[in-house]
Amino acid sequence: MHKLTDIDAPAAPQISFDQFLAVDIRIGTIVAAEPFPEARKPALKLVIDFGPAIGQKRSSAQITEHYETTSLVGRQVAAVVNFPPRQIGKFMSEVLTLGFPDKHGHVVLFKPDHEVPDGARVF
Repeated sequence: MHKLTDIDAPAAPQISFDQFLAVDIRIGTIVAAEPFPEARKPALKLVIDFGPAIGQKRSSAQITEHYETTSLVGRQVAAVVNFPPRQIGKFMSEVLTLGFPDKHGHVVLFKPDHEVPDGARVF
């Protein structure tokens, strides 16, 4: 997780558009959410549906400060779908769910203001 001091950091070095396109950011709908008590830092286990081309993927997300499992099902979120899976305890996290830190450093999920088709790619 980034530190609050990142807010004051300058922009990262410039990259090419092709480098940007290499990061596959998609919208999906959370279809299941449950506590992840085994995680070192408080987290939730999510199952996110990215539509027929990508399917359902699992994600560990440190979002317990602002979100409860019951309020997440049906919510659209953005995630990076082409990072290698990451083992977190006994859980395999397949995508990186995206968010921004609030003023206390707690994750606020990134989502579109209008519903879009699951699997839609950012551009």
